[in-house]
Amino acid sequence: MKVIITGGGGFLGSQLCDRLLERGVLVGPSGDREAIREMVLLDAYFHRPATDARVRQITGDISHRDTVMAAIGTAADMAIFHLASMVSGECEERFDDALRVNLDGGRNVFEAARAAAGCPRVIFASSIACFGGEALQDPNTDRTKLTPQTTYGMTKAICELLVNDYSRKGFFDGRTARLPTVIVRPGKPNAAASSWASGMFREPLKGEPCRLPVSRTQSHPMTGYRTVIDSLIALHDVPTAELRDDRAIGLPAHRVTPQLAQSVLTELATERGLTLGPVVDAPDARIQKIVENWPQMVDGSRALALGLPPPPPLKRIVEQYLEDFGTPPR
Repeated sequence: MKVIITGGGGFLGSQLCDRLLERGVLVGPSGDREAIREMVLLDAYFHRPATDARVRQITGDISHRDTVMAAIGTAADMAIFHLASMVSGECEERFDDALRVNLDGGRNVFEAARAAAGCPRVIFASSIACFGGEALQDPNTDRTKLTPQTTYGMTKAICELLVNDYSRKGFFDGRTARLPTVIVRPGKPNAAASSWASGMFREPLKGEPCRLPVSRTQSHPMTGYRTVIDSLIALHDVPTAELRDDRAIGLPAHRVTPQLAQSVLTELATERGLTLGPVVDAPDARIQKIVENWPQMVDGSRALALGLPPPPPLKRIVEQYLEDFGTPPR
């Protein structure tokens, strides 16, 4: 079968590609496991060239309909993982671009899937930013009303509804993974309002200071990137009948505060003889306001009942990051 990953040049997209190539199979339209014969990655840019003959990289913008249609094609046996998106901080600053990329781009992907010869499974990566404001619960569940308080969350919520309706009409077999904040992302901070969640682990582990824009007691749902990748694949393989009419599945997560993160880092540093960089309070009212309007905790019981994996302990998530990306020499 053919697999398409939008955002295939990004962190999660490249990790998903690697995991699928290693796995070699996905559940196909027949309901049986089928070999992955081709993988198409679509993104605005790529940090590394493809080294597997099954992989084709296409540099392009998902807001360009013809680019998306050509990348996805019309094969009857395909799976689509739609991860491409502008991040939360960017969306707040660039409203029109957010609509063009996240909303129009999402619809381009969905229309391409609709035009395919079969009924492909489409996995859409959404976010807890779909929730917000007065409707927040503790914990939020898959039944909590979607009242996003950011442009980013609004675009994700609309795409969730589109996935439900396209699936209801039989245009494709859609599934939405509503992601908590994913840690620990390597590299440098980005424009996401949740970038601090990775930074408060990543920078201290490198011996560098982390500027913390939120309160040290701010609770936030977080999970590891390995778990997210496994969850995207597991959600793809869930039998259609088990999803019923609501295709948006909230992934389970830990309730994490900067205080808890510091405790975990201190334990790891003691075990490994590391000298941590400091976490420096640098309050940012804009970031704090955005984060306060996101859930502090989510209930992932529906995902677990469908067979999606729980996150490992927080310390193990950080250990996985060190295993995969290492600690730079001091």
